[in-house]
Amino acid sequence: MDGCPLFNTGGLLMDEIIKQSEIIENDYLKKWKGEGGRVLGYICIATPTEVIEAGGLLPYRIRALGNSQTEIADAHLSRFNCSFCRSCLQLGLDGTYDFLDGIIETNGCDQLRGMIENWNYVKNFDFFHYLKVPHIVDQDSLNYYEEELRLYKKAIENHFDLVITDEELVRQMERHDRIREKLRTLYAMRERNEPAFTGTEVLSIFLLATAVPSEVFEGLLDRVIEERKDKAISDYRARLLLGGSATDEVDFVKAIESIGGLVVSDALCYGSRAFWPRQRGQQGDPFNVLAKMYLENLICPRMFNDFASRRDFVFTAVDRAKVDGVVLVHNKFCDIHGVDNVQLRIALEKKGIPVLQLEKEYGAKADLGRMKTRIQAFLERIGKR
Repeated sequence: MDGCPLFNTGGLLMDEIIKQSEIIENDYLKKWKGEGGRVLGYICIATPTEVIEAGGLLPYRIRALGNSQTEIADAHLSRFNCSFCRSCLQLGLDGTYDFLDGIIETNGCDQLRGMIENWNYVKNFDFFHYLKVPHIVDQDSLNYYEEELRLYKKAIENHFDLVITDEELVRQMERHDRIREKLRTLYAMRERNEPAFTGTEVLSIFLLATAVPSEVFEGLLDRVIEERKDKAISDYRARLLLGGSATDEVDFVKAIESIGGLVVSDALCYGSRAFWPRQRGQQGDPFNVLAKMYLENLICPRMFNDFASRRDFVFTAVDRAKVDGVVLVHNKFCDIHGVDNVQLRIALEKKGIPVLQLEKEYGAKADLGRMKTRIQAFLERIGKR
């Protein structure tokens, strides 16, 4: 499936990345499907996509891209549920995601599960598999998750009539290791004194990354890093870290940066939490390695008794990126991040780090004005006029 003209131009520009990231069914995906390729949807970073790619399928992370229409979804998932989940469900039910050949559910949170299960109830996917992810980390939970990964692999093999070999799985794991290292390089460029990327651009890169094969994304990263190595952004008012719940809204980050708050780092699952803590580091049975790599490094409030890890992850990013302040955001009715953000705010403020905590309605462009006013006041409060 390689050879797509879009990714072989030799000079991929950021505006083209942004353009493709804003399209749910991007040009590469259309070509992949046109050549008979199959696509599996997933929603959570606890899903090892290496297994999907080892079977020759394209993993596609479900996103809503700021969609604000939920009238169909609201008939199945009440308005007292997370607005991001309802926006994703709307796109699933209105036919936007009909290109999927199946979906992987994980228990990231109860609202994500409700979204996927209502979607499956209405659409009745040809392939639907529930990958159960433990909420704690100990030897028993690691053994359980490893067995779940083997069942996940077996389900894909049986439905799609294919074989996922250990050799191919290891090859995919090695590629993902290389990608993680290149993402660290990209973040080092983003976090330097005169950053090479805006937060808007980095989010666009991540959105495209979860909608194209890793082979394509690795080449994309090489080109973007080379093209931006001498870029230096200096006309900003303050360096910010953005953390919180699922944030795939480019317009939201763009709004922050339009008033001078450059997002130089993040603690997001559409960002550093999806790759930074994962280092394969060990050899052996690939499913044992995957279980440890994913479960032991899942920086998410859905994990029990693990706030210290999430707090320290944010502290480290704050120090590394030399930020002036932290913006913690959660979508309305996102309970786990709403509670976690309070704890993070208290911990950060005890260290003297300015924090702005925001609750917003997902996808509501009318809410952007209110958000910009809050961020403007925050910049003034931290002395960045």
